Amino acid sequence: MRCPFCGWTESKVIDSRAAEEGSTIRRRRECVSCARRFTTYEVVEQIPLMVVKKDGRRTLFERNKIMDGVLRACQKRPIPLSTVEELVEKVEKEIRNTMEREISTQQIGEMVMQYLKDIDQVAYVRFASVYRQFADINNFMQELEGLMTTRVSK
Repeated sequence: MRCPFCGWTESKVIDSRAAEEGSTIRRRRECVSCARRFTTYEVVEQIPLMVVKKDGRRTLFERNKIMDGVLRACQKRPIPLSTVEELVEKVEKEIRNTMEREISTQQIGEMVMQYLKDIDQVAYVRFASVYRQFADINNFMQELEGLMTTRVSK
């Protein structure tokens, strides 16, 4: 680490602390040459994750898009925001744990629906209707019947 004051390349770490909920490490350093102190932040470098759309286009993964879709599905439902945030966190963690550099929107949608089904069935059906693009009422009814059979078997 180069000193910002004198440019010397050696410094000693005086203090280290977790910052920003553990995602960053804050280090207080002292230059060996000029004895001035400065702060550095260490962040884990994440591999860029690409999302493959249905038409083959690729875009950068954006967690906010998942959050927006789930919030829309949960609108006017008794679901706390913290539950929605946990769902999005689980989906993102599951995606990143695959260690793949690309993931399809279909895979993301299926993960979201898996978690939503356990949280709220109305939100699940809302999300599924947009995600699966139901063409008519028959497709919608098939999804509801599937939901009913899994609910009865539990």
